Amino acid sequence: MAFDSLSSRLQMGLRRLTGKGKLNENDIDEMLKEVRLSLLEADVNYKVVKKFLANIKEQALGEKILKGLNPGQQVVKVVRDELKKTLGDEAVDLKIKEHGMTVVMAVGLQGAGKTTAVGKMALFYRKKLKKKPMLIAADIYRPAAVDQLVTLGKSISVPVFEMGTKVKAEKIVEEGLKKAKEEGCDLVFIDTAGRLQINDELMQELENVKNIAHPDEILLTVDAMAGQDAVNVALSFHQQLDITGIILTKLDGDTRGGAALSIKEMTGIPIKIMSTGEKLDAMEIFYPDRLADRILGMGDVLSLIDTVQENIDEDEMKSAAERMMSESFNYNDLIKQFKMIKRMGSLSKIIGFLPGMGQMKAALNNVDDRAFDKIEAIIWSMTEEERKHPELIDRDFKRRDRIAKGSGRSIQEVNRLRETLSQMKQQMKQMKNMNEDDAKRLQSQVKAGNYQGIAKPQKAHKGKGKNKGSFRY
Repeated sequence: MAFDSLSSRLQMGLRRLTGKGKLNENDIDEMLKEVRLSLLEADVNYKVVKKFLANIKEQALGEKILKGLNPGQQVVKVVRDELKKTLGDEAVDLKIKEHGMTVVMAVGLQGAGKTTAVGKMALFYRKKLKKKPMLIAADIYRPAAVDQLVTLGKSISVPVFEMGTKVKAEKIVEEGLKKAKEEGCDLVFIDTAGRLQINDELMQELENVKNIAHPDEILLTVDAMAGQDAVNVALSFHQQLDITGIILTKLDGDTRGGAALSIKEMTGIPIKIMSTGEKLDAMEIFYPDRLADRILGMGDVLSLIDTVQENIDEDEMKSAAERMMSESFNYNDLIKQFKMIKRMGSLSKIIGFLPGMGQMKAALNNVDDRAFDKIEAIIWSMTEEERKHPELIDRDFKRRDRIAKGSGRSIQEVNRLRETLSQMKQQMKQMKNMNEDDAKRLQSQVKAGNYQGIAKPQKAHKGKGKNKGSFRY
């Protein structure tokens, strides 16, 4: 998870307050000292740190908090709200037209992940808004940049317009936009050239492209590991091009968080998109409140719900739930569920959305995303009859031995799979017997934003209960 160091230090500082029945100014000062150190270590701009701490102290020393019930928890809420405000307060999506063609121009320094981000956005908005995207390869300087974009376009079945590297970027963009209109594409992403550093030649070319394309969005790609240096880069590009938004990339690494926490406060440019992994579907809308919750170890249940809804059809989900609740739940149903989970991304990403799990970095890093493949190998080594009727395997060692040899796994792994299926069926039976009071309690917890304990198994009670140049795919 990104922001690991910042997250653990902030949580440590706040934990000292949450157990206290009363707070005084010294308690607040000690907490602020820890918060200050964590922000400076994360390479957050010192002006942002100063303002952040001043706002927290002003609110935390208010009479309502110091003399109120659970003052520690109220201070945590103050920190969470200030963190959200610093990150941008509200989510800002791209301005994509309902009708006609939307043009998005991606700019940034070389190595920030601009080309990959363009492909990710094309895939994301095609799926989300049912748009017909096209990519324009206008980076004529970086070796193999055009080939990279063409390969990326093929992998996601999005057309790429290119004219090689001997034609000026302005001409490529002009012809690409004509081709997009001819092909009926309503969402165009222009991958422009980056440089190792900002220079007049780069800026002039980008200004020329802007005047030709008249983009609806000009997005600056920023490496999340750049720290507060990202502020200077953003200000330089903004001065020349009027940047409309930021794409924050490489948030899957051990990111300190300085860029994310400094850039909006110092430039006024909203972070609109964040890239959370190497896979092409690892991209999200930037929600300041959700990221603030993740940093403070509160989880991100809403993003988990979004991930489920984007990757799993409602009817498919309903059918899977009905099968799980039935007595006939079997290995065929289990493998269908595994396939649905795999579509949502890595296991560590999914688990990281859960409250309290983000801080378990070592455990999450050790989650084996190939575990599903191993389990699938075992299941596909069963006969159709055995997959439909798990009890056949339960009572016959010879069958288990044959399945283990056929899948290249051990008898112990086959037995663990049997136990997993059995435990799932047992838990579903308990949920089925959950009484009305339990259901109402869980519902009220979710509405109140209190997810603690929901991720843990609950004790059951008995009761009722997704022109010119060459044009390639």
